[in-house]
Amino acid sequence: MDGTLGEDATMPKGVLPDAPEASVRMSCRNINVFYGDKQAIYDVSLQIADRSVTSLIGPSGCGKSTFLRCLNRVNERYGNVRTEGTINLLGKNIYDPDVSLIELRKSVGMVFQRPNPLPISVYENVVFGLRVHTPRKELSRSVLDDAVEQALREVMLWDDLKDNLKQKATELQLEQQQKLCIARLLPLKPEIILMDEPCSALDVEATSAVEELMLTLSGKFTIVIVTHNMAQARRISDECVFMLLGEIVEHDRTEQLFLSPKNPKTSDYIEGRYG
Repeated sequence: MDGTLGEDATMPKGVLPDAPEASVRMSCRNINVFYGDKQAIYDVSLQIADRSVTSLIGPSGCGKSTFLRCLNRVNERYGNVRTEGTINLLGKNIYDPDVSLIELRKSVGMVFQRPNPLPISVYENVVFGLRVHTPRKELSRSVLDDAVEQALREVMLWDDLKDNLKQKATELQLEQQQKLCIARLLPLKPEIILMDEPCSALDVEATSAVEELMLTLSGKFTIVIVTHNMAQARRISDECVFMLLGEIVEHDRTEQLFLSPKNPKTSDYIEGRYG
């Protein structure tokens, strides 16, 4: 927590009052995002807890996905986007000019709404990042084989795919494709995994399987997820952030936010009065 807050200061909406400094994996301060002249995010500050699931919720168009994409600078792919403020990871502002985007996106991986496996084999999907980021002389066949098995075991795909590692990844079922997209990040040991509505293209059974996977991974990784599904946010997240019109309205532990929201706007949203 920011030690500059005085006794009468108001706690920032993105900071839990009893969050110890050591438990914060990423700290965002005064984030403003502009698409050309149009402002989409307004002075957002948020501390993201380590090895937990944080859900960003709110009505369509409230800025959830725009803010999520700030966390590994994917917004910059869209052109004419300007971001102000600081986002600190491992003691470094990711918007400093000397930050390598390749290294940043190694540390902060992302999973999108629709599964997007590469149109190559399952095996090569999993080791793709390793091949990009690791000197070739360090990548023996046994190193790659071990990485594939470990990653597929972590996403609960090994038993299903161990005899079909040469299969083209785009031929898998959607649930398997999305799990594979998560597996593709794991050999790089990311600090944070971002998920932008990762279950929106999946059926109920597949959604349940991916949620179970997120809960399992949260013990090892920090996960930030955008979801429009209130029940999902409540099932999987440790902390929940309600956004509206590009601002954080409320941030609290998930059960607290759903059972006893402090802001009437939060209450109206989770009770389905709008959105």
